[in-house]
Amino acid sequence: MSVVLFAVGLAIVLLTSASVLFTIVLPREPRGFQRLTTVVNRSVQLAFLALSRLAKTYEGKDSLLAPTAPVALLAQLLFWAICFVVGYGMMLEHTTHHLGGALIQAAGAVFTVGAIDLSGPANQAVDIAAGATWVVIVALQIAYLPALYAAYNRRESLVAMLESRAGLPAWGPEVLARHQLVGINDTLPAFYASWEVWAADLVESHTTYPVMLLFRSPEPWFSWLVGLLAVMDGAAMHLALAPKLASSQARLCLRMGFTAINRIATAQGLKVDPDPRPEGPITLTFEEFNQSVEMLADIGFPMERTAEEAWPEFRGWRVNYESSAYWLCSRLTAPPAPWSGNRRHLRSGSVAPRRPPQRTPNILDAHRPEVVVVPPTHRGGGSATT
Repeated sequence: MSVVLFAVGLAIVLLTSASVLFTIVLPREPRGFQRLTTVVNRSVQLAFLALSRLAKTYEGKDSLLAPTAPVALLAQLLFWAICFVVGYGMMLEHTTHHLGGALIQAAGAVFTVGAIDLSGPANQAVDIAAGATWVVIVALQIAYLPALYAAYNRRESLVAMLESRAGLPAWGPEVLARHQLVGINDTLPAFYASWEVWAADLVESHTTYPVMLLFRSPEPWFSWLVGLLAVMDGAAMHLALAPKLASSQARLCLRMGFTAINRIATAQGLKVDPDPRPEGPITLTFEEFNQSVEMLADIGFPMERTAEEAWPEFRGWRVNYESSAYWLCSRLTAPPAPWSGNRRHLRSGSVAPRRPPQRTPNILDAHRPEVVVVPPTHRGGGSATT
């Protein structure tokens, strides 16, 4: 019996060590048994989602969900610690001849670096291995955190720029509208190029380190996911409405954007169609698309096609990423922006982006009108509620 326990314990120790290696050290998407920590992360997320039901507004829900990622990191450490204690405890049973005493001795060896023997005769080889293992894990975790926060900072720096370019929350048609209103359409190629590079960095970091998905933006209405969806919708509308005027960078941005979203969704367990039909169905309706085209026409955005002519091409682009984006938005409880789908854990509708009033200096007018910023509202009026 002791031999069997020793073998099982050794297997637990080796599998846990491999989980640590693939989570912290090896920069690649976890698969198979490597996804153990992903299960831990999801369990923590579900616990916080249950807690967030207490909030009455989206802002309150976001505040309750904000600690999810740090708690998930601590839960990973606790999970590894328990696995090592159980594994080394089983390996020590043949020395102590009592499993309870062996587990106590393994816990002492792990958390005191093998310095004390709490129960039973010593087994120096296993005690030293247990203590050394935990020292290495703590050292790796210390080096792991800066990598996470560096990726977080790179992600959020570009998202923060969207407040002035795409509204809050971000929305695809608003990207084109803002650039037209202030006369900076010439900057759109560089804008698309920066988001192409950003999306490439995003997919590398968020598939290698799945816990990154649980880190929310510093502000409630900021979101990397809603931001990327808005940029892709803006690029798709630009290509569909003005194919000759739109930059080729819009096409490259779209391609990298939906590749990133689909790979992240696949890593989280969603089955994604790698080659959907361009004429395939999408959730967004033509009426919604037509309303946004009319809004762009009202402000003078240059167009070469009508909404009816542009719709097939826009739908052909959006079918590549809509289902994955909507699924991720619901799973991560992203801000309820227009054209971002429903939220399983929110009962409110979408919230329209806020646009500051257009002002021009008039030195002859001494009485300037008061600037009023209208708070975001959802369909039906009022603030976003859970």
